Amino acid sequence: MTARGKPMRRVELFIATSLDGHVARADGRIDWLYHDADYGYAAFYDSIDTVIMGRRTYDDVLGFGPYPYADKTGYVFSHSRPPAAAGSVTFVSGSPADFVARLRRLPGKDLWLAGGAGLVAAFLDHDLVDDFIVSVHPVVLGSGIPLFPRQGREIALTLSGVTSYESGLVQLRYERRR
Repeated sequence: MTARGKPMRRVELFIATSLDGHVARADGRIDWLYHDADYGYAAFYDSIDTVIMGRRTYDDVLGFGPYPYADKTGYVFSHSRPPAAAGSVTFVSGSPADFVARLRRLPGKDLWLAGGAGLVAAFLDHDLVDDFIVSVHPVVLGSGIPLFPRQGREIALTLSGVTSYESGLVQLRYERRR
């Protein structure tokens, strides 16, 4: 809650992982992700109005076709600005903590931390993630880009929900214990 008693905008990590904790193959491919069902994505997407991602994730998203989040406010953390930005995207740099503090003061829905691994690590380092919504795909990749590449400290979570699907995918919901 904010000082005025209004709910604070939450930072939500909605992400998929393999059973062995990888968000992508070592070369960045995500061909193993299930696309046969919604898996709660539409309801989640309706609950947010802002998408935050790293530059590599942004470039990957553009490689899939038209920018899919044009109806949301988008922020891309980057050390350099690309020649053109798609949709309603603003490139930012600097402290994630200062950036999120500014966004939390603005009215709106929750914030989606969409990735990538480096930005997720930076948000965790600054204790900025409120909710972890992790879709575990029933596949062991053996190697790849880890969901949590480095963890400088322990982060206590409380399980707030589990949904299992016929495909074998399990979606875990955790809240940051504060």
